Amino acid sequence: MDYKYFPHTQEDLQAMLERVGVKSLDDLYAQIPDDIRFRGDYELPLSQSEMEIREAYDMLGKENRQLTCFAGMGVYDHYTPSVIPSLLSRSEFLTSYTPYQAEISQGTLHYIFEYQSMMAELTGMDISNASMYDGATAAAEAMMMAVAAGKKVNKLLVAGNSNPLTFKVLETYALHHGIELEVLSIRNGVTSLDEVKAKLAEGGYAGLLVQQPNVYGIVEDFTGFAEACHDQKALFIIDSVAADLAVLKTPGEWGADIAVGDGQSLGIPMAYGGPYVGYMCCTEKLIRKMPGRIVGMTKDSRGQRAFVLTLQAREQHIRRQKATSNICSNQSLMALWVTVYMSVMGRQGLREAAERSYAGAHYLCDELLKTGHFTLFYDKPFFNEFYAVYDGDPDALYKRFIDAGILGGVRFEKGFLFAVTEKRTKEEIDKLVSLI
Repeated sequence: MDYKYFPHTQEDLQAMLERVGVKSLDDLYAQIPDDIRFRGDYELPLSQSEMEIREAYDMLGKENRQLTCFAGMGVYDHYTPSVIPSLLSRSEFLTSYTPYQAEISQGTLHYIFEYQSMMAELTGMDISNASMYDGATAAAEAMMMAVAAGKKVNKLLVAGNSNPLTFKVLETYALHHGIELEVLSIRNGVTSLDEVKAKLAEGGYAGLLVQQPNVYGIVEDFTGFAEACHDQKALFIIDSVAADLAVLKTPGEWGADIAVGDGQSLGIPMAYGGPYVGYMCCTEKLIRKMPGRIVGMTKDSRGQRAFVLTLQAREQHIRRQKATSNICSNQSLMALWVTVYMSVMGRQGLREAAERSYAGAHYLCDELLKTGHFTLFYDKPFFNEFYAVYDGDPDALYKRFIDAGILGGVRFEKGFLFAVTEKRTKEEIDKLVSLI
């Protein structure tokens, strides 16, 4: 039977069968046991018109319950300017794949160059690559990058207050690359510089990975951490939520060698888990160890501005055993998303959104403490996320939030991890508090 969207005719199929030395498709699959072969009809719906399909998916979407979100832990409900989807669909940006042919990919190369420039400025680092898969895998790539940059070292120190989901990805990568992970203890919610120095002095560590703000929402003071790492020839890696860097001290200012994190907070909808975008920035001396692509600006033969792939340390272009990761092989659509977001928002817009998030989180925290039923687990400075303990049944309270149409934080350890973004209003915060 010929199918509408299958390009091969019966003659094509017969020619291929003859080439491999069989007479029919049944002969081709003859070695598959008959008792596991499916011979019925697939339960597929009949063909539908565009209008019918749209109605079907609209009805399906309505089955999802939209909650007012006070959850975070790496994914945040930030506002998405309406101009972004429109710009993303423009022909000069929306290309089928990666921009190997510079002469026909100027739009793609241009926005990647702008993305790199903005991320380098946001993180205070020298250079940025052309984006990674997500924040967790970017952290894993930084781990391998540190080991590759070191000499005969295969251990990495990881802050014990890092996101547990990120740590699971680190464990997976470390297992298959012969890397040992050592988790630092948590002292009153933060990482101890004294412990870092003591561990690094033992030798054999490629680097230290910390998170800012950490999983409890605490903004840590990393004074002296970079010096401690560099004294022992180790790299200092900081994992940060991208939007927070609009107001917080940047990884570059802390003396980091590598800055990684997730860019979802830069206007990408939560979208039930993706797609997101990971960022990776580093110092110039590590450029040859950085995975992925780097786009540069130059001039063509007529003296006009042009964009090119400047560095591609990927397995398609060099010896496989010398290649860095290939996980960055995406169309960089989400890199374009955050590039448009940062362009539209500007420095002042990014800062205002961050300040609104900060103010909302501290208002919620104050109101929760006033109830007498919540206490801060760690009384430390926080940005827009904090860890609070409830004196009653947290599971029952969490269900009460859900029943009222509120995603009341993330149930975490002994309490809740609450997050507030610029989208949350005073009325929404007051409603949450009234349920306690």
